Amino acid sequence: MKAQIVVVGGGAGGLELVRRLGAKLGRDDFDVILVERNATHIWKPLLHEVAAGSLDANMDEVGYRSHGFRWRYRFFFGTLETIDRTARQVVIAPVLDEDGAEIIARHRIRYDYLVMAVGAVSNDFGTPGVRENCLFLEDRSQADRFRQKLLNHCLRVSRTLSDDPKADVAVNIAIVGGGATGVELAAELYNAAAGLRHYGLEVFDESRLKVTLVEAGPRILPALPEKLAEAAHAELEALGVRVLVGTAVKQVTPEAMVTGSGETIPADLKVWAAGVRGPDILRDLDGLEVTRSNQLVVRPTLQTTLDDRVFAIGDCCFFKPEGAERPVPPRAQAAHQMATTAYRNVLALISGKPLEPFVYRDRGSLVSLSRYSTVGSLMGNLVGGRMAVEGRLARMVYISLYRMHLIGIHGWLKGVAMILVGHVNQVIRPRLKLH
Repeated sequence: MKAQIVVVGGGAGGLELVRRLGAKLGRDDFDVILVERNATHIWKPLLHEVAAGSLDANMDEVGYRSHGFRWRYRFFFGTLETIDRTARQVVIAPVLDEDGAEIIARHRIRYDYLVMAVGAVSNDFGTPGVRENCLFLEDRSQADRFRQKLLNHCLRVSRTLSDDPKADVAVNIAIVGGGATGVELAAELYNAAAGLRHYGLEVFDESRLKVTLVEAGPRILPALPEKLAEAAHAELEALGVRVLVGTAVKQVTPEAMVTGSGETIPADLKVWAAGVRGPDILRDLDGLEVTRSNQLVVRPTLQTTLDDRVFAIGDCCFFKPEGAERPVPPRAQAAHQMATTAYRNVLALISGKPLEPFVYRDRGSLVSLSRYSTVGSLMGNLVGGRMAVEGRLARMVYISLYRMHLIGIHGWLKGVAMILVGHVNQVIRPRLKLH
């Protein structure tokens, strides 16, 4: 019987891991299996561009079935329900169609080695009304839903202005969370709004967009040095974004957000991009140790604390290096580095060799303010330690991060080819996706 390596979650880390395992082990003696609830993959840091319509996800997404055929792993479409560590099985929930009819019944997949890479979800901190009234940007479907709602509101305002050019109307958007997702979305919305006049909404422009960014902490972008966070803050305000820091949201209604100070922020669209926690499914995963935020606790080898055969990588795992004040942050670069260590350690476990500890190397952070600016910090070998980068250099590095991701999941040959195709698409395809 073949040994089975099951990876649950096809995000940046999980997809890179199955590609490398499939390419290395093939299907002769091992069976590498990816379990994922979506049919396609898109790099999560791009979801704000999908939401604003600046990126056509159909051009950039990766189909798991064709990718699996290319790299010799098997893809199972479904959602993890739980795991059975005694029987070494993952339990997959029934797969239903859009009408609720069952396509595939609940079933089990055997594993010899299991890697959890299910990512994370936004943390609403129990705030009343968030789940009922807010939009999230955690996957492609949510980004598509936001884009459609955004276009509907822009069309409404445009029609009103056509009838009455002096009408005081606007699309009001409130975004909670001053991290990378919230900041990038706020800037990208103005880029999209500026382009709508070229696509049939002649009387609509960015002046009819009212965006409020709400952050509970003392400043936006806490992962960046304070000077760079201040630069991003100023850039957002120059675009027209109202930035509120030190402001907590205590309630969300269908029409508005209510802050701790009692201010009511009217909003046609409300986006929650604050906080990160593990999915609810991890809360009781057959006794594995988890944190209060539903993240699986792992050892330096990325093995879970209570089961040597179960690994966790990416945003769904909690790893605090010895001597560190904080755990490894939930970033794409961390998931990429963890995928490399998990790949080596799964192979080492199979062959009975010593496992290596995971060492996180902070390559810095970059935040794109659409076409307007990019700010961030990088590890600078030339100047020693960390250097700040702004402007065109930062934009080039930001783009290169996605190119590295493409190479990570496709290999060098196809990765470089897709980068070249991307350059062509920038010229021939529309600036905005409006359907």
